Amino acid sequence: MTAIKHALQRDIFTPNDERLLSIVNVCKAGKKKKNCFLCATVTTERPVQVKVVKVKKSDKGDFYKRQIAWALRDLAVVDAKDAIKENPEFDLHFEKIYKWVASSTAEKNAFISCIWKLNQRYLRKKIDFVNVSSQLLEELPKVTEESVPSGENQSVTGGDEEAVDEYQELNAREEQDIEIMMEGCECAISNAEAFAERLSRELQVLDGANIQSIMASEKQVNILMKLLDEALKEVDQIELKLSSYEEMLQSVKEQMDQISESNHLIHLSNTNNVKLLSEIEFLVNHMDLAKGHIKALQEGDLASSRGIEACTNAADALLQCMNVALRPGHDMLLAVKEQQQHFSELREQFARRLANHLNNVFVQQGHDQSSTLAQHSVELTLPNHHPFHRDLLRYAKLMEWLKSTDYGKYEGLTKNYMDYLSRLYEREIKDFFEVAKIKMTGTTKESKKFATLPRKESAVKQETESLHGSSGKLTGSTSSLNKLSVQSSGNRRSQSSSLLDMGNMSASDLDVADRTKFDKIFEQVLSELEPLCLAEQDFISKFFKLQQHQSMPGSMTEAEDLDGGTLARQHNSGAPLPVSSEKDMIRQMMIKIFRCIEPELNNLIALGDKIDSFNSLYMLVKMSHHVWTAQNVDPASFLSTTLGNVLVTIKRNFDKCISNQIRQMEEVKISKKSKVGILPFVTEFEEFAGLAESIFKNAERRGDLDKAYTKLIRGVFVNVEKVANESQKTPRDVVMMENFHHIFATLSRLKISCLEAEKKEAKQKYTDHLQSYVIYSLGQPLEKLNHFFEGVEARVAQGIREEEVSYQLAFNKQELRKVIKEYPGKEVKKGLDNLYKKVDKHLCEEENLLQVVWHSMQDEFIRQYKHFEGLIARCYPGSGVTMEFTIQDILDYCSSIAQSH
Repeated sequence: MTAIKHALQRDIFTPNDERLLSIVNVCKAGKKKKNCFLCATVTTERPVQVKVVKVKKSDKGDFYKRQIAWALRDLAVVDAKDAIKENPEFDLHFEKIYKWVASSTAEKNAFISCIWKLNQRYLRKKIDFVNVSSQLLEELPKVTEESVPSGENQSVTGGDEEAVDEYQELNAREEQDIEIMMEGCECAISNAEAFAERLSRELQVLDGANIQSIMASEKQVNILMKLLDEALKEVDQIELKLSSYEEMLQSVKEQMDQISESNHLIHLSNTNNVKLLSEIEFLVNHMDLAKGHIKALQEGDLASSRGIEACTNAADALLQCMNVALRPGHDMLLAVKEQQQHFSELREQFARRLANHLNNVFVQQGHDQSSTLAQHSVELTLPNHHPFHRDLLRYAKLMEWLKSTDYGKYEGLTKNYMDYLSRLYEREIKDFFEVAKIKMTGTTKESKKFATLPRKESAVKQETESLHGSSGKLTGSTSSLNKLSVQSSGNRRSQSSSLLDMGNMSASDLDVADRTKFDKIFEQVLSELEPLCLAEQDFISKFFKLQQHQSMPGSMTEAEDLDGGTLARQHNSGAPLPVSSEKDMIRQMMIKIFRCIEPELNNLIALGDKIDSFNSLYMLVKMSHHVWTAQNVDPASFLSTTLGNVLVTIKRNFDKCISNQIRQMEEVKISKKSKVGILPFVTEFEEFAGLAESIFKNAERRGDLDKAYTKLIRGVFVNVEKVANESQKTPRDVVMMENFHHIFATLSRLKISCLEAEKKEAKQKYTDHLQSYVIYSLGQPLEKLNHFFEGVEARVAQGIREEEVSYQLAFNKQELRKVIKEYPGKEVKKGLDNLYKKVDKHLCEEENLLQVVWHSMQDEFIRQYKHFEGLIARCYPGSGVTMEFTIQDILDYCSSIAQSH
């Protein structure tokens, strides 16, 4: 082990200026095959650094290499595993625990002892030694660098190192000094005894010199001691003087302490006085209400503008005094309590006086407004509430004060306002709607005069029943559909009377005038209601200080959507709604005040629908526009919600109107004795489409009309075909041709974009049935000739060659000449003339398709003629057989027949 220690010192630690103090041969626990050495080292230069170094033998050669080093100050615990029994295992706790097994217990104990000694000498932090025998932990004398003179560092260090280890290797400087000394003595190597004697003599010489030096310095030491004695005597004298001075100052100190305590008490008193003055000034400045304000609150005039302003300022001052943030302890002062009680009495007194005055204003306004109802009853206008709002807005700040100070009286005023105004608005709105109904129904002047008188309940009931319960027709209508829609008893008029009314142009003009008048009246009703509601809502927001911020969702409930789904409908029942925001409160107040608007609008809509079902088109467009405008302003407002609910009703009436038209198409019955012509529901669709296009021009709800168009046109197509199949007097093709031609002409004229596909379909049906009718009709004038050539074509189809057909007995040249002779030009003209008359009898005059059909028959006849000529040329070549009339003859015949009729 000594040889290994010397080798490690030489190869590894000496180049790094380190000394190896202890070594132990170890391996990791559980891995005994990989041996290594743990070395305890110190540096030769100061400050001394102590390390534990792991050294391992290299795999490539017979030399050692330094693997890892730990500073001894990082070592926390040394665990020897067992202090009694011999155990080669031990643990070193650095940043983690390293478990080792030494080659022998002696080496382990020597290494742990060395670590303990290094820790005692160099480290301030003590390492914990666990399970270590007390014999190993021997105390060493602690030698610090400060206690050793610099010249003796080397010798002391050497002595300590000898205590650590018996062997001490010379360093380079020591080796150099010894070499110089030996060079100065020639016999140092050859005669060691002579060299030692020489060294001994020189040492004796040095000892003698040291003794002489000490003896020479004894005199100087005596002189120094004498000076120290004199200095001590002087110090004693100074201490005596200081003691006397301290006794003299003791009385002065007591007097100064008394003065300091007195000054502290004076300062404390001044501080308290300043704080007391500050508190009094605070209470006086913030809790003192001017006499003028008190007088204004008790006796101020709430009717004049100056008095209202004085009361407003006084109320604000009172509110500031009551809301002042008192400091801790203020509320326990009797004066503060009395002042607060005085303020509360003033607040109660003024709040009561203000509430009584505003209630009187509400009642007076109801009486004043009622006196102006008579002049608005004749005209379709609503009374203007702006002056009333303007007068009340002067109290807006006082209402805000009342809301923040006495919410109970504020709520009472709100309820009273809603009660008074709801009755006032109910009278105004009902009178307004009665005038609108009278103007719509066109009643007599006596009825209008009656409407201006104060109405009793029985009279109102009687008038409403006269307007809504009548079973007769209210206005003329051009279509049988509209006549059926105004019969509340459900009795339908006959189709013949409907067709007679269709020809009455004055009735049609009357319908147009009535519808225009209804449209203007309905628009005027909405135009009067909208600003009324908006003005009242704005006033409520300003007067009652309710912010119109965005309300929380969920304040509206179910209703049907315009297309049959769901749409939010506001509750109008008497049950209170939960207020989720101030905007909800505004809406609830509006519902209470204008609770009669929605029922009156629904009654007006029912009346308009009863007058003429086509009025639902006007109402749908007008109401949609007003709903769109209201929703752009505030989608959750009372006006937007109410108009939206009414729009639902209008859309239902519109859908009902469309359904009635389709149902009546299906119920149409045609006469068996007269020709069909243009079906009435085709004409009604034309009227509906023309009216709808004029009404829905640039309208917001064009999509509803397009859906209605699609339903109606499908119904028209299906029922035209149904009637054509049932027709006995008029051929099916004629019914289909004329009606689809009329539909195509209508769609082409109106240019309805959503019905482009139906327009093409109508044109195709018209063309197909025109061709079918022409071919069917032309088979009759040359009936035998047609049968003959059909037989010829049948033979050719059976496989007989065309030039061999003339050899067939039934189709030889003689049979051909016989058939041709039966149709001379005179007979052909007669047959065409009969055909013209028959076509004229089939077609109706309204559609004016006679010449078109006749021209198509002429073209088809010429085509058949050319076909017959071709068959003769191919099947009877060289026979010289020709028709007894030419194409020019056909043209002349057709032209003369058309002109003669």
